Amino acid sequence: MGTNRAGRSRGGAILVAALTVDSVGNGLFLPLSLVYFLRLTDVPLALLGVLLSAATVLTLPVPLWAGALADRVGALPVVVAAQLLQAAGYLAYAWVRSPVGVFAAAALVAVGVRFFWSAVFTAVADYADGSPGGWTRDTWYAISNGARTAGLAVGGLTTGVVVADGRAGTYRAVAYVAAACFALAAVLIAACVRIPPAAVRPADKGRGGYATLVRDRPFLALIGLNTVFALSSMMLGLALPTVMLTDLRGPAWLTSGILAGNAFLVALLSAPVGTRLPRHRRTRTIALAAALWTAWGIAMAALGPGRLGVVAALLVTATLLFTVAELVHAPASAALAAAAAPVAARGRYLAAFQYSFVIASMVAPAFFGTLYEVDTAAPWLALALLNAVGVAGILRLERVLPPNSLREPTPADRPSAVGASAAAD
Repeated sequence: MGTNRAGRSRGGAILVAALTVDSVGNGLFLPLSLVYFLRLTDVPLALLGVLLSAATVLTLPVPLWAGALADRVGALPVVVAAQLLQAAGYLAYAWVRSPVGVFAAAALVAVGVRFFWSAVFTAVADYADGSPGGWTRDTWYAISNGARTAGLAVGGLTTGVVVADGRAGTYRAVAYVAAACFALAAVLIAACVRIPPAAVRPADKGRGGYATLVRDRPFLALIGLNTVFALSSMMLGLALPTVMLTDLRGPAWLTSGILAGNAFLVALLSAPVGTRLPRHRRTRTIALAAALWTAWGIAMAALGPGRLGVVAALLVTATLLFTVAELVHAPASAALAAAAAPVAARGRYLAAFQYSFVIASMVAPAFFGTLYEVDTAAPWLALALLNAVGVAGILRLERVLPPNSLREPTPADRPSAVGASAAAD
């Protein structure tokens, strides 16, 4: 249920716009990764890989700090600080030449990214609780997910076009523009978005530390199950290029088209889907996503080389299953985690929930690569099995999660709602 707040949130449209701009900045570097430093520095590829991996490992404790900060000072200041860190990191990208400089710049960006993802879900939940309209957390999460997806797609496509000439100056320009995107997003949020402080319920007082979370077995189980779902959500972008090249033997443009189509549909449909999700139990929605990912895994395992038209049609059909699963899982899982958390410890709970994505991102390459070497169908069948277990797991977990976390009141159930049209302020 929404939390009572002293006043109303303001700046919802600006918040969504800022998250979009933030994602454009991320998307600008999505196609570059190692290539940027290979082009602009003399650091060997092997050392670059070690430096960037080390920068990522450095961020593993960050969610713990971010959650505590979000509970202490509010999630919004943490989000703004995270964006400024990323702006500073990308600004440094344009100047670094040595291994030490590469590591420092990459670490700034990585720490900023981790702080951002550890606090932004709390910020969105806090905003939704004080929203002047009738949109639920599920709807706000869905709209935010669509905005971020659109931003990533725009940034990625822009970079793909502008760096085609391969000039060093163009690469540096991308770094400057990315830094500007993060700085602009931070300024927009700091200047225009306001979230009133939460009124902590008596039942939640004293439930503010990580010790509470460690004893909360249902929530820990939710994190464990969501690791499977997070792994599933990453697998399309991670695996499809390799599958297309080595198994399906199709053209590279088909991979780009499938990934672009997925991003377009998520960006386009997140809002309409998000307005309908509150009608259903979040656990049932997540179970639906897991069932769709199960079917997607089986469909991917069955694919093989053949006529381009047939392969393309089957791949598009399979990807539609993935896309629908992604559309319903992202907002429902975040809203369930936010609703299951005690208000006094929401920042810590949602930061800890992000470890499901951290673990999945660490496991995904080895999971796919190792099983794919055994058999091209093996990773997909394993993923289908994990999601089938996930369906049963989330339905069983439904019995022990807080009842008021399973479904949020719809606008019709909220006597204080003043109309969904005002939700974006």
